[in-house]
Amino acid sequence: MDLQPNQVIRLIQTNDPGTVLQSHTIWLCASCRTCSVRCPDGIDVAHIMDSLRKIALEEKASVREGNGMRFNEFFLDSIRKRGRVNEMEILLRYNLAAHQPFKDSHLGLVMVAKRKLSFSNRKIKEVGLIKEIFKNSKRFIEE
Repeated sequence: MDLQPNQVIRLIQTNDPGTVLQSHTIWLCASCRTCSVRCPDGIDVAHIMDSLRKIALEEKASVREGNGMRFNEFFLDSIRKRGRVNEMEILLRYNLAAHQPFKDSHLGLVMVAKRKLSFSNRKIKEVGLIKEIFKNSKRFIEE
């Protein structure tokens, strides 16, 4: 991330939308809601990041050098295909796209050893419903 979530919030407060909308941070946020739950001020940071991505797309904001938007695409593609995130696939696809296939590999091994990252490629039972949600949301956006 080029900006920390608290910096994104501060830039919004100081009315600097250009910097925020061109940031990698809004595309790298996985909307896991961890920051929203932990925020001492009760700010729903994940919702703000989602809103900023939508605004950036609507305004066709140019994203500075990097693969933040690509990470977001890989994340959503993983959910679309399996109904859940496959962290290993996202990590590999992202690092290949960034032309750094072994970046953070030492961390990956530690995470696998601690059972925080899995090679599993499981799907949810109702993956068809997830695909339908994506189909309907795309139709809603296009209207």
